[in-house]
Amino acid sequence: MVTKKKETEAIAQKLGFDLVGFAEIEKLEVETARLSEWLNAGYHGSMIYMEKNREKRFDPTTILPSAKSVISLGLNYWQPGDFSPGTGKVSRYAWGRDYHLVIWEKLKIFEAELKILFPGCETKSYVDTGAVMDKAWALRAGLGWMGKHTNIINRDWGSWFFIANIFTDLEFTPSIIVEDHCGSCTACIDACPTDAIRQEYVVDGSRCISFLTIENKGEIGVEFEGKMEDWIFGCDICQDVCPWNKKFKQETKSPDFKSGINISDEISIPSLNKEFDPDFFDKIENDQFKKIFAESPILRSKLKGMRRNSEFIKRKKK
Repeated sequence: MVTKKKETEAIAQKLGFDLVGFAEIEKLEVETARLSEWLNAGYHGSMIYMEKNREKRFDPTTILPSAKSVISLGLNYWQPGDFSPGTGKVSRYAWGRDYHLVIWEKLKIFEAELKILFPGCETKSYVDTGAVMDKAWALRAGLGWMGKHTNIINRDWGSWFFIANIFTDLEFTPSIIVEDHCGSCTACIDACPTDAIRQEYVVDGSRCISFLTIENKGEIGVEFEGKMEDWIFGCDICQDVCPWNKKFKQETKSPDFKSGINISDEISIPSLNKEFDPDFFDKIENDQFKKIFAESPILRSKLKGMRRNSEFIKRKKK
């Protein structure tokens, strides 16, 4: 029996998700072959974890043996705001509360409500932290198409949304897959200051500013001096220049992404963690850093990483 979508879509809407789509469980043969090519090219840099659990990425039934469908969800996080000259810039996704915390809370409720509506159903959910090809399932579920910068683009929301997936033994009629609308545009490729987009739909992660400032635990290579454009945590350049984002971006409705984070009384920083004085991280200690950024994505880089990033962008100013 095919489960009606309306009840499930209603749960998604009630929880604040902006996009929901459905895909049938299949082995991701083409996608995992491309992943292997990407890994063999060394584009994952020091992200060794990407080499693991390929079977789980290939076949979702190794995660949930009874899985028949994927419910793919999108949560918009875009909000307006420009950067002050001379500050260290933070990617928009990290201006507020860590999206993992926000979405995990929503998914817990989502799965509980599914089990009330459909007693006995099985579910397993992910927010880009497991061996799951999030973007591949978002594509198959019709949330959008893959842009040349490898972010998923939706005609109504642009690419400013987080992706979550729920694997389930419930059956849904699959959503219609969206055709590619990038056309001949190369705005994202042309704008990347580190030439991380090696060709259309292929990003060398080891050259991406987001990798260099977050996942990278070593020093930032001298070849990138003067190319960071003041980014100290993540980067939004390829999304900022995308014509679809310029035209169709919408402000997030989620207060978690708009409210910033709690800070200690003795530390004065912007209500939104969008930018920092390059000397800010030299003026605080590790215990303060952990307290200030307890629920922020910035915690991932650790104080050592943020000091490294800030110091690196200061080099061009000397």
